[in-house]
Amino acid sequence: MRVDARERLRVVAGAIAGLLLTAVLTEWLSRHAPGVPWLVAPLGASAVLVFGVPASPLAQPWSVVMGNTASALVGVACVHLFGSVPELAAAIAVGGAIGLMFLLRCLHPPGGAAALLMVLSGVHDWHFALDPVLLNSVLMVAAGMAYNGVTGRKYPHPQVAAPAVAARGPAGEATAFSGADLETVLAHYNQVLDIPRDDLQAIVDEAGLLAARRRMTTLRCEDVMSRDVKVAEWGTPLQEAWSLLREHHIKALPVVDRARRVVGIVTLADFMRGASLDVHADWPARLRQLIQRSPGTHSDKPEVVGQIMSRQVRVASAERPLADLVPMFAATGHHHIPIVGDEARLVGILTQSDLVAALARMERL
Repeated sequence: MRVDARERLRVVAGAIAGLLLTAVLTEWLSRHAPGVPWLVAPLGASAVLVFGVPASPLAQPWSVVMGNTASALVGVACVHLFGSVPELAAAIAVGGAIGLMFLLRCLHPPGGAAALLMVLSGVHDWHFALDPVLLNSVLMVAAGMAYNGVTGRKYPHPQVAAPAVAARGPAGEATAFSGADLETVLAHYNQVLDIPRDDLQAIVDEAGLLAARRRMTTLRCEDVMSRDVKVAEWGTPLQEAWSLLREHHIKALPVVDRARRVVGIVTLADFMRGASLDVHADWPARLRQLIQRSPGTHSDKPEVVGQIMSRQVRVASAERPLADLVPMFAATGHHHIPIVGDEARLVGILTQSDLVAALARMERL
């Protein structure tokens, strides 16, 4: 994984400080045992985990301390049992150490090296697993707690089980899966992961949100618009336009010219305004009067759509990204946006329902 220079420097400095502190304190505490090594080689690998990946389950204090110590004990046991055949002793020591670490839930890669070191060095003394192996491990963990805490890394990192409810992203968006789903997938995966569950959940959540945003930017208006558009012309009688609205359960009719270019839009609100429905008294009768044709050749009320339609109408290109229209629906009160294609001719209409349906489909992906 690529990390910046600051993080690399933090890890390097931590490993230097941790090993130096461990070496100095171990040498001082072990002065009563001359000839005993004061630092074991597998501790270098432990330092990589403690300071480089402090969130890893393999780097937690229990894994470091018990993983190294238990493995060292297995190695010493193999020297006693199979010392005459060092190749066999080495293989069984490493395999036995891994099995014991699984059993104790303290899997720690340097533990395998600790077991092998016991065999290769011919260590017979059981006390060696305590001093220096256990002592080294405890001091390394203490140094890791202090250093990681000062440098802004959580250590120990609690291995929190994923929640059973749907997780949410940084902006509060619900993700497409729950913590229980993640647990099911991990159980099916059935392999050791060098990452805590809470970090894995956060990573997958953020990746899902980024993917959703990317899909939103790649969707175009023509991908989600309604293509079967009911339209009216300037001279369409009000009664006919009203019937279209009621029959098809829609709230707006784009008004087009003969070339199917949008010249306006008529909505239920335009009918309400034309019938002066802000005055509540006897409004059904006024609405009926508005939409009914006048019997004579002259009328003092609107008769056709062009007389009540809204001339200022927002349109969008069929190629326009859907994400561009979300603020328009959310903040400006638009409910219907005519979509135009070549030569500005009407090819569809995008409604709030179309937008919600598109978002729902992306959520299921």
